[in-house]
Amino acid sequence: MDNVEIEGSDDNEFPASQGRGRKYRPVVAHDNDRAVLEMSSVDPGSSSASFPHPDNPLKKIKVSTQSKMGSDAIEGSLPTHGGVNGSHRESKLELFGFDSLVNILGLKSMTGEQIPAPSSPRDGEDVSITLERPKTTDVKLGTMMGVFVPCLQNILGIIYYIRFTWIVGMAGIGESLLLVSFCGSCTFLTSISLSAIATNGAMKGGGPYYLIGRALGPEVGVSIGLCFFLGNAIAGALYVLGAVETFLKAVPSAGIFRETVTRVNGTATAQPISSPNLHDLQIYGIIVTILLCFIVFGGVKMINRVAPAFLIPVLFSVFCIFIGIALAGKDDPTSGITGLSLETFKDNWSSDYQTTNNAGIPDPEGKIYWNFNALVGLFFPAVTGIMAGSNRSASLKDTQRSIPVGTLAATLTTSGLYIFSVFLFGALATREKLLTDRLLTATVAWPFPAIIYIGIILSTLGAALQSLTGAPRLLAAIANDDILPVLNYFKVAEGNEPHIATLFTAFICIGCVIIGNLDLITPTITMFFLLCYAGVNISCFLLDLLDAPSWRPRWKFHHWSLSLLGALLCIVIMFLISWSFTVVSLALASLIYYYVSIKGKAGDWGDGFKSAYFQLALRSLRSLGANQVHPKNWYPIPLIFCRPWGKLPENVPCHPKLADFANCMKKKGRGMSIFFSILDGDYHECAEDAKAACKQLSTYIDYKRCEGVAEIVVAPSMSEGFRGIVQTMGLGNLKPNIVVMRYPEIWRRENLTEIPATFVGIINDCIVANKAVVIVKGLDEWPNEYQRQYGTIDLYWIVRDGGLMLLLSQLLLTKESFESCKIQVFCIAEEDSNAEELKADVKKFLYDLRMQAEVIVITMKSWDVQVDGGIQQDESVEAFTGAQRRIASYLTGMKEKAQREGTALMADGKPVVVNEQQVEKFLYTTLKLNSTILRYSRMAAVVLVSLPPPPVSHPAYFYMEYMDLLVENVPRLLMVRGYRRDVVTLFT
Repeated sequence: MDNVEIEGSDDNEFPASQGRGRKYRPVVAHDNDRAVLEMSSVDPGSSSASFPHPDNPLKKIKVSTQSKMGSDAIEGSLPTHGGVNGSHRESKLELFGFDSLVNILGLKSMTGEQIPAPSSPRDGEDVSITLERPKTTDVKLGTMMGVFVPCLQNILGIIYYIRFTWIVGMAGIGESLLLVSFCGSCTFLTSISLSAIATNGAMKGGGPYYLIGRALGPEVGVSIGLCFFLGNAIAGALYVLGAVETFLKAVPSAGIFRETVTRVNGTATAQPISSPNLHDLQIYGIIVTILLCFIVFGGVKMINRVAPAFLIPVLFSVFCIFIGIALAGKDDPTSGITGLSLETFKDNWSSDYQTTNNAGIPDPEGKIYWNFNALVGLFFPAVTGIMAGSNRSASLKDTQRSIPVGTLAATLTTSGLYIFSVFLFGALATREKLLTDRLLTATVAWPFPAIIYIGIILSTLGAALQSLTGAPRLLAAIANDDILPVLNYFKVAEGNEPHIATLFTAFICIGCVIIGNLDLITPTITMFFLLCYAGVNISCFLLDLLDAPSWRPRWKFHHWSLSLLGALLCIVIMFLISWSFTVVSLALASLIYYYVSIKGKAGDWGDGFKSAYFQLALRSLRSLGANQVHPKNWYPIPLIFCRPWGKLPENVPCHPKLADFANCMKKKGRGMSIFFSILDGDYHECAEDAKAACKQLSTYIDYKRCEGVAEIVVAPSMSEGFRGIVQTMGLGNLKPNIVVMRYPEIWRRENLTEIPATFVGIINDCIVANKAVVIVKGLDEWPNEYQRQYGTIDLYWIVRDGGLMLLLSQLLLTKESFESCKIQVFCIAEEDSNAEELKADVKKFLYDLRMQAEVIVITMKSWDVQVDGGIQQDESVEAFTGAQRRIASYLTGMKEKAQREGTALMADGKPVVVNEQQVEKFLYTTLKLNSTILRYSRMAAVVLVSLPPPPVSHPAYFYMEYMDLLVENVPRLLMVRGYRRDVVTLFT
């Protein structure tokens, strides 16, 4: 068949099409847009739709409906693409809710942007939706200028020029290769982890802070991010001072003040070592810092123009060093420089660790002894700088491509350069020359040493520029996340330059320049970098190990073991450099973490710890199994029925004292409570109301500082809703085991005839579901945490309940409200002869349970005498006679109704069998128990009594009368019913 027609003429057949018709067009290819979703409004009644088919030239699907015009109809029209003369291919897909798939809010919300609520397009309004990101007018950087060049400038620094030859002379070629490989492996593994996290979704500004914060949470992210910002800002001052010092050494006449000259005696001929004056360093350092800040203020365009000017001479100077090495020892021989010699290579292979003076010249009387650990601390700053590109993530065109490629390329390039240079320097000069000539690179450079001075100055200035560029953007990103209110001054709008953050960074940099000598601060800066690298590795390790569904990085060359190894290397290097500075940096990060956790605003970024908690919860749930929990491991998990038997203010979703009572059921606050309520109505109509009510209830229990979760269930009636909850709530052994609710004291006062059947039905459901029950009478008088109680907690332990009543009394004693109370246990004995024996047994039982309580035995004989002799004077007799009268009246009404209808006795919609003598017996039993409670426990802080089960054949109304008589005149009472398991044990 060429045509397939589907027609419907009934509104009920296509209920979703009762708005105005829409004309949809499928996704088609287009030259400019990779994917465009379009829909066009059509007139009601339009019914034709055609789609191109690969097999048929034209295959039509016709849908004709009688749609009604609605004022709330959503319409949209999109221009067609790829059609002939603008022809439309139409299809009605309202039945599938197709409009929700093309809603622009659904596309933008994934990027974390705050989008206002969508409005319906008006008639004739065109809506164009593309899957590409909107183009911005901001200047964006590519891989070369955005990541590779900044990383290369930061990594290739002053240490290569002035200390690398000395390191080769001290450690030898063999251990120098080990040193470069060790430090390079740390940054290489960190770059792999950085690449994996950076390619796992859209990345905003903040670089490593953004990645660590989203992986390990806001507290960890802010603490490491601020430390990393501080390290970058102070590192900028170090680079500036290095450039100024090199300049003043190259051009001594530029010094304003007299330079300091030191003579050393570590060589055969004493050599003068000159040091620039501190004031010269300060003056020139401030000037250079201000000039660099002007460049940074110029924005991305200015930085793009200046960065090559700093980098190209540096690379040229390195090239000149290699040319000079190749020509060394031939044209112009210099003492100690042998040229590339195999003999020299062999002599310099092994290490020669020794003591030196402060200038690094070998001196038998020197105070500094060098070993491999010390060289790690000296050399490691030469491999840092791999975050320079990711620090500017907000300025990159494509972070997911540029960060991995640029960072790894810069890391491998510099590591390869260092390894190649080890071989060249080791074969170039004697060990004495390597250890005494601090600027051997300038000595051998072709054609003249000034090239190296220029390279040193420009490399350090380039690194300083990158630090002053990345640090403000890092601080602005932390401020924009609105975690710490104190950082609000540094917020910037998206696409704007962080001018205030740049000024603050420059202020820190200038302050450090004024200090002049940063030898004490330098190791701490290295620690901050290592701390950041460790955070990146741990983040990748956690995300990779948990392997959440959202973990789908484009960079596939990673594994959690590599990230773990990278993190361990970072920590090992920190302690190798200096354990004292490691402790200082960790303490500072911990202080920031503590400050953020106290003062910071809550932020849920879906961090890896949430996934870890989820996985841990699943493992714990599986380990608990489905078997019975041992009494030693039993915890109360109360299911608290929030729907009150009475009225509360509209903004209070739960009785305040019910939350207080829930806290009383936990030892030191440990445990989980489930607060639930039932919303009457149809689920489809009330689903949104239920979500709002659940959020309100959750907020309220947080306000009451009660650990628990909130659940709202929509059901046609309270009974059906509770029956569903008691069957399905919880998982495995984390299902609730105690149902807590308020006693319905208002059931007769407000003539609420549906309460008895509902209340009794809930108790019966709990018994069937094997749940314990705790019913609180006198909830309005229940004390809060600040109202201290005195007196006793009295237990009327009538039936075996697995020790639940005893355990509840012990839990009450752990709260400040009841800690001054004592426990009394009342037991009922049938005969006088059993009284002492029962008392001794109960005492021994309580002793074995480690419970302090006074035991009181009440015999049935004394009970009967007390009631029979004093019933006329007992204040409960009026309630007793009133209950008899009401039950008789209710029974008479049932009988009359049954006679009229010719049926058996009916109550609550089901047949009942009433034994009037049994009713009298039940009434009399509850009267006796109530009288006993009033006699012995009138001054008790709280009374606990066993809850009798509802008689099977009695109406619910009768049971409510029994319960009313039981609780009469008792101000604060807990009715407890256990379930078929022990909750306490005698054994260890």
